[in-house]
Amino acid sequence: MKTGSNFLSTTAGVVCTGLVLGALAILLQRMGNPGNMGICVACFNRDIAGAIGLHRAAIVQYLRPEIIGMVLGALGASLLFGEYRARGGSSPIIRLLLGMVAAIGALVFLGCPWRVIMRLAGGDLNAVFGLAGLVVGVGIGTLFFRQGFSLGRSQSQGKVSGLILPGIMLALLVLLLLNPQVEGQDKSGVLFYSLKGPGAMHAPVLLSLAAGLVVGILAQRSRFCTMGAIRDVLLFRQWHLALGLLAMLACALVLNVVLGGFHPGMEGQPIAHTDSLWNFLGMVTAGLAFALAGGCPGRQLFMAGEGDNDAAVFVVGLILGAAVAHNFGFASSATGIGPHGMLGALGGLAVCLVIGFFNCKRGA
Repeated sequence: MKTGSNFLSTTAGVVCTGLVLGALAILLQRMGNPGNMGICVACFNRDIAGAIGLHRAAIVQYLRPEIIGMVLGALGASLLFGEYRARGGSSPIIRLLLGMVAAIGALVFLGCPWRVIMRLAGGDLNAVFGLAGLVVGVGIGTLFFRQGFSLGRSQSQGKVSGLILPGIMLALLVLLLLNPQVEGQDKSGVLFYSLKGPGAMHAPVLLSLAAGLVVGILAQRSRFCTMGAIRDVLLFRQWHLALGLLAMLACALVLNVVLGGFHPGMEGQPIAHTDSLWNFLGMVTAGLAFALAGGCPGRQLFMAGEGDNDAAVFVVGLILGAAVAHNFGFASSATGIGPHGMLGALGGLAVCLVIGFFNCKRGA
C-alpha cells in the first residue's frame, strides 16, 4: 500500500506524534514503569541486556516489551505503506562501536534523549545539564558534517536481511511469553528478572507492548528523532522535528502537574544523580555518537524496523554497550557515577572524535 500523502510527516503530524509519545510515557509510568522513565531506549536496552544475562546488575534485568513493540510497529508501518527497504553495509563495525559508546555515555547520565525530556517534565533539574550536553554533542557532530563526514553509502540488500533484527525481537517476545516472571523469583526459564530496583518496576506486558507498537508506527511515519531535531535547528534553523520534541515535553509536563508527578528540584529525583559535570559530559559523548550514527536511539529502532541493517547494528551495539557499562563500572546510579564512569565518558568521547575526524573528507 503506497500513499501520496502522509499527515504524520507534516509539522502538525510530528507535533501529534510528540503529544502521543508524551502521553504514553506518563501512562506507562502510572502503570508501573520507573519514575521519569516512561520510555527510555537506553535504559530499556540495558534491562534487556540484563534479562538475557549479558550483565550481572540484578536491579536492572527485565525484557522490556516497549523496545520489541517499537521495532515491530515500525516494521508493520513500513510494510503497509511500501517503505520497507532492506539496506546496509555502511561501516557496520564503526556503527556497532558508536552504539556501544552511545549506551555508555547515556548510562553515565542515566537516560537517552527521550528520558531527558521525561526527567525535565517531572521537574528533575539535573536533566538540564543532560540536555545541554546533548546539544553540545550533536553540535560537535554538525561540525564534522560541515567537513564532509560520512560513514559511506548503504547498499540495497536482500529483503530477508532486513528482517533479522525484527525477527530477533519477535523471538525475544516469544521468550517473554513462554518464561513470564514468577513472583519472588529472579529467573524464569532462560530470562532474568529483577526483584527490586528499576528492573522490577514495569507496566503490564500487553500494555507495554501495545504502547511500543503505537510509538513504532507513529515514529516511523513521522521520522521522529531527537538528534535530528537538534541537528536541523543547528544546521538549517528548521524547527519541524523540534516542535515534536517540545510537544512531547509539554504533554508530559502538563500531565505530571495534573496527576501530581511534577516535583521540581535536583535532590531525590527518581533514578538520577546530582553530579552536574558528568550529567553534561555523559550526554556530550552520547549526543556525538548519535549524530555520527545518524539518529537517536529511538530513531535507530524505527529505521531497523524498516529494513536498515546499519541501524540494526547500532541497536545491537546499544545492548552490548549497556552490558559493558555495568560489567566495567561505567554506569551511574542514584548515588553517583560509576567507579569508572569518567573513563567511560571521556574514553567514549575520544573514540567518537577519532571516528569523526578520520571519516571527514579533510581528515581522510
